[in-house]
Parts: sequence; C-alpha cells; structure tokens
Amino acid sequence: MSIVECRSVGRRFPTPDGVDVVAVDGVDLTIGRGEFVAVEGPSGSGKTTLLGLLAGLDLAESGTVEVLGHDLSRLSPAERARLRQTRVGIVFQTFGLIASLDALDNVALPLSLAGVPADERAERGRAALTSVGLGDRGRARVDELSGGERQRVGIARALVIAPSLILADEPTGNLDERQGHEIVDLLAERVARAGASLILVTHDPVSAARADRRYHMLDGRLAEVAS
Repeated sequence: MSIVECRSVGRRFPTPDGVDVVAVDGVDLTIGRGEFVAVEGPSGSGKTTLLGLLAGLDLAESGTVEVLGHDLSRLSPAERARLRQTRVGIVFQTFGLIASLDALDNVALPLSLAGVPADERAERGRAALTSVGLGDRGRARVDELSGGERQRVGIARALVIAPSLILADEPTGNLDERQGHEIVDLLAERVARAGASLILVTHDPVSAARADRRYHMLDGRLAEVAS
C-alpha cells in the first residue's frame, strides 16, 4: 500500500481582484512506506499548500489525495484530525510549541488530544525526548530552549505518536547551517529506524540531497529531479 497517493491534485485561492492564484496545479505523487522524499522550490511555489493538503488541514478542489489508504475528501474534519493525532506527525519551521507548556507537555500534547492516559503520555513523551537527545530537558520552559532544542522538541512531538508519515515544512528555516543539518540528520535517522515515510519541504539542496527522491515545485507544478 502506498503511504501517499496524489492524482491530478489542484488547489486555487481567490484574490481581492477576482483572479485566482493556482497554488497546486495537477500534482501527481506516490510515496511508499519508508521513503524519504524532498520537495524543493522557491517561496510561493505551492510547497506548504501541498503539505497542508497531505495533512488534511485543507482539501483539494480537484483530483484525489489519499493518505494511509484514506481518501481525505471523504473524511470528516474530526476524522482528519484523528488521523493527524494518531498516524501523521508534523514538524513546523516555526516550531509550533506552546509557550505555557514545558518541553515534555508539548511533546505529549498529541497523546493528550488522542485520549491517552496521563502515565502513558508521560512515559512516551520522555522516551521521545530521549530519542532526540533531550532526555534531561523535559521540564524546561520553551523560552529556556535554544532554537535547535525547540526544533528537537518539535520532532519529538511528531515522533511520539509513532507515525507512519512525517511532514516536515522547512524545519531548518530558523536555524543556522550546522543546526539545520543536524536536524535533517536526526529526522532521517529516526524515520529510517521507525520505518516511517518522510516528506521534507526545504530550500536547502544539501538537505534535499539526503532524500531517496527529490522533487522541484514551481507555480504549483511538481516535477521529479533526475538523480
């Protein structure tokens, strides 16, 4: 079974002057279990919109998006949210952490939303933090963490649900080059160990070169980059 199957996917957004912006234009994409795929392209090319469609945060206007065997257009908003909470991990460029929660509670948040008991949430959260090298930082406040540590917390939060698919949207965008490469190394290693699939949106060709397959996106169109 393919983890992701996109067929002729399209998404437009209206503008005040009445001319629609085509963000995703006829995209076809298939990703198998355990694959690491990178999507490159300039700002505004449609990369983040595509990830939003794969996460079920938005719905395609044309074509079909299937994730883990589910046609997302046939799921209710609650069912799509449940899929994200249990099987799809998301890593954001801006970390997406809640400042009022410490590192451990941020990591365990998806488990809380999924109704996992408190003791199990804490155990799995600590294990996820340990897996990204932050086992001793569970009770640190967000403002006590460096940028690299915040992104590691974000990765631990994505990993804590043992996802089948991880969507990483410019996870190195707010980090320096050394930290950025460490984060991509960590993502690739953890995903490979878990047998999950990874889609990495990035501007960094060095990070993209780590992938099994590379795609370039421009004006909403996706094209595979020859190896």
